[in-house]
Amino acid sequence: MREPTVFAADYFAADYFDAYSVVGLLAVVGVLFVAVAFGAGRLLRPVVPTPEKLLTYECGVDPVGEGWAHTQVRYYVYAFLYVIFAVDSIFLFPWATVFAAPGYGATTLVEMFVFLGFLAVGLLYAYKKGVLTWT
Repeated sequence: MREPTVFAADYFAADYFDAYSVVGLLAVVGVLFVAVAFGAGRLLRPVVPTPEKLLTYECGVDPVGEGWAHTQVRYYVYAFLYVIFAVDSIFLFPWATVFAAPGYGATTLVEMFVFLGFLAVGLLYAYKKGVLTWT
């Protein structure tokens, strides 16, 4: 009797799906853990709603007046500028590692100066519009 032929691809496929079965099992255990924790919290917590508990507050201060407040847009602009320069720093770290590799020096240097040039133009635009002046 002839033995069945087993291909190498069958071994690789089995290992491949075994790795995903471990990830799937871990995901199911994680979901069950969260579900049990929320269920236990719902069963064990006391539920005594009072008007004071249902009152909206912020930072322990009772609400007084209207719920609408004017927020100046410059705070959002500062946050946006911070995000731009944080992203800039994220791109500088991989550039520094590639720049040190042999054969990439001049090309990566030019690319980084182009990138920094775009950021400088954006910063100059913000400065000319008066966004960076604190009043």
